[in-house]
Amino acid sequence: MNMLPHSTSRREFLKTGIAAAAAFSLPRFAIGKPGPKAGSKLNVACIGVGNRGWFAVSEMISNPNVNLAAICDVDMAFVKDAYAKAKKSRKGSAEGSGGTALEKVPLFRDYREMFAKMGDRIDAVTVSTPDHHHYPAGMLAIKNGKHVYIEKPLTRHIGEARALREAARERGVITQMGNQGRATQGIRLMREWAKAGVLGQVREVHAWSPPFSERYFKRPASLPPAAEKAPGTLEWDLWLGPAKSRPYNHLYLPETWRGWWDFGSGMLGDWGAHTLEGPWWALDLGAPATVEADVSGVDGVNSPEWAVVTYKFPARGELPPVTLKWFEGADKKPPLPAWWDKDEPFPERGMLMLGDKNTLYAPGGRPDSPRLAPKAAMEQFKKNRPPSTIPLVKGGPLVEWINAVRGEGPRPGSNFEHAVPLTEMILLGALAERTGKKIEWDAKAGKVLNDAALAPLVEIQAREGWRV
Repeated sequence: MNMLPHSTSRREFLKTGIAAAAAFSLPRFAIGKPGPKAGSKLNVACIGVGNRGWFAVSEMISNPNVNLAAICDVDMAFVKDAYAKAKKSRKGSAEGSGGTALEKVPLFRDYREMFAKMGDRIDAVTVSTPDHHHYPAGMLAIKNGKHVYIEKPLTRHIGEARALREAARERGVITQMGNQGRATQGIRLMREWAKAGVLGQVREVHAWSPPFSERYFKRPASLPPAAEKAPGTLEWDLWLGPAKSRPYNHLYLPETWRGWWDFGSGMLGDWGAHTLEGPWWALDLGAPATVEADVSGVDGVNSPEWAVVTYKFPARGELPPVTLKWFEGADKKPPLPAWWDKDEPFPERGMLMLGDKNTLYAPGGRPDSPRLAPKAAMEQFKKNRPPSTIPLVKGGPLVEWINAVRGEGPRPGSNFEHAVPLTEMILLGALAERTGKKIEWDAKAGKVLNDAALAPLVEIQAREGWRV
């Protein structure tokens, strides 16, 4: 196991690591010309190996076109779990780094150190960390000329997302945000039906979500949480990374960080890229003009118990203005439509695009199975459906990204040119929830027009040693 100990050399690195990593050597193939030399494998490093990180690791060790060059995680519990899963599955053991070979892959606790020491042996990077590490890890990868895959939401702050896009443009790297629904047929059907005029003019969209389960967020009895001793497997200060320093408490992790504004982006950040991308893409919504939220309460620390967020999108050419309402919480759902089939349960997650000809209904949080509603409308529609025109993605978003990097496929569908404005729309709703304030948004300038005090929550922020 290539474990890197904490030492004087580590402390010295932290003083200069960001600059050293950013200036480190370029990948072994030319920027802007994705793909290794014919017959060679793509060298990928995975930052984060637990939860969504395991999906990235398992893809890399099973893909014959990939060599897993390094893994990085601040918690050895996740690393040991990944080792155990790799041994059990033995995926890719003949071709890649799978099975017991995963234990031989260089292991780092600090991705800044990984870039500084292995920058010339890495072509591409996956980032599957809590949200607050997405920007520094992703930006270091891009500044080192690495192609990058970052799980949704792309970042916590709008300024971070915009900076990643600009850096990716400058370095010519292949990018992808890991919102799996963008690779499904369902989201393609939504856009195809909307563009074919099946729905008519859509002026209103409703989407809804239950509150977090305790697996993903447990609301503290009081603030701040009491100081506790961190587990021996965890590098707590590295887990905090760019966030403000504070004592460890078990309520923050391993999966319960999403409801803390310093680490996550609330329910909108967690599910918005899935539930809202369908209507956002199908209707070419772009940036909202205003966003406001009715919330259970504002403390600036935790996401609210419930919220109703109202987005106002202006007209886009011949497309009319759209009001999009996001309902979040145990008892927060849109009004049950009068035409709703009595034998159809109203799901805990879903989305409705209300057109003047037809309504599109997508049950669940992801755009996997859209249909017209009520059922009678869908049965009639099946007799004369428009043809599918948008190419399908085979293998999912990670494979789509790998193929693009290797020059064997088109640019990924959730590349940063697509993912950044989607992320921006979602984060504006999270900002309204966080502050309880109405937001008038200038999309061109990337700033709030009506409240200068909100600027710090739009801009890039990080503590010393983590500013990229």
